[in-house]
Amino acid sequence: MNLKNKTILITGGSAGIGLEATRQFIELGANVIITGRNQAKLDTAKKLYPSIITFQSDVAKEEDALALYNQIELLGGIDILYNNAGVGVMPSNLGIASNKHVQGAAYEMDINYIGVIRLNNLFMTMLNSRKEGAIINTTSVLSYVPSLLEATYSATKAALGFYTKSLREHLRIIKSPIKVFELLPPAVETELIAHRKIQKMSPEKLIKGLILGLQKDQYTIRMGYTGTMYLLNRLFPKLAFALVNPSDTEKFLK
Repeated sequence: MNLKNKTILITGGSAGIGLEATRQFIELGANVIITGRNQAKLDTAKKLYPSIITFQSDVAKEEDALALYNQIELLGGIDILYNNAGVGVMPSNLGIASNKHVQGAAYEMDINYIGVIRLNNLFMTMLNSRKEGAIINTTSVLSYVPSLLEATYSATKAALGFYTKSLREHLRIIKSPIKVFELLPPAVETELIAHRKIQKMSPEKLIKGLILGLQKDQYTIRMGYTGTMYLLNRLFPKLAFALVNPSDTEKFLK
């Protein structure tokens, strides 16, 4: 896939992985549009990269998604939809009854899963009309092996992984030219897990791997130890679970 002169919409593009993706896509000659919920962060991103277009938008809100689509349509549309926006709720013990579990689960599911489907549906016809349209969905190593500390987050990524594979096959059956990519990061150096003392990949390395995968039309892009964890989970699931959830995990659940 050739990325030069492509117009790319990156959700959650004002910080972390999304902002790094913005930088690297611009360097390749792409036109970049980003969204985010925080206007101050969007303004900062615009100062860093004046060529980008920014929209304050929440993927969990239907009215925001519709407004975003209408604005982008007026701009001439996009070639690639990069569903990067994602959230995680602080760890909690699911064994102790609490309304916070339901609230956190709804919050994560609305953004990490339902919001992706909503945007994909809105932009599907537009992407289908492009010579080389594409969708990038970001799942996780936790879509293979669940984390006790991020139970619902893991579930949202597993759901998105199954949806991504199904979407790709549905589009193949109807002979759509849209390419569907799944990016599977390991733990990445972001604010979301800044407090965790675990092995992390830099956003720069992650996006370099994503771009290489896009250029090679590699539809499943497993980064870092995600590929190893995929194989371990198939062959030795108990070992994979133990690696994701080491013995000291229990102290965070008490």
